[in-house]
Amino acid sequence: MIETIRDGERIVAMIIRSGYQAPGVEFITPDDFSQQVAYMNRPEGDRIDPHIHRELPRRITRTQEVLVIRRGRVKVDYFTEERAYLASSVLETGDVILLASGGHGFTMLEPTEMIEVKQGPYAGDRDKVRFSPVEHADE
Repeated sequence: MIETIRDGERIVAMIIRSGYQAPGVEFITPDDFSQQVAYMNRPEGDRIDPHIHRELPRRITRTQEVLVIRRGRVKVDYFTEERAYLASSVLETGDVILLASGGHGFTMLEPTEMIEVKQGPYAGDRDKVRFSPVEHADE
């Protein structure tokens, strides 16, 4: 299953659940996203021809990031661009999420290992505006 979290028309996040399966190749992200994510289900013997990616200047104005949950469970809180709480999701082992816009915060629900992929070069705190988390009734 692929889930899309929205703030109106704006895509805030896209989740590929660990059990998702489909034939072929499917790019789940819109073509204009600065971070592209695809699901691939290729048969044995299928090939991807060797290739080199050309140098191609691109203008990136917002960091988008992909998280792969290798082990554990994590709750993600989503926020609008104005820092208003929007929704939450729980990610589990094998889930993949693209965080595309708005804000986000995380609470580890058990020991969790994640891999994060985002645009570089790393800009440290110049890339982020931190704000207070939302308090949930179940915490």
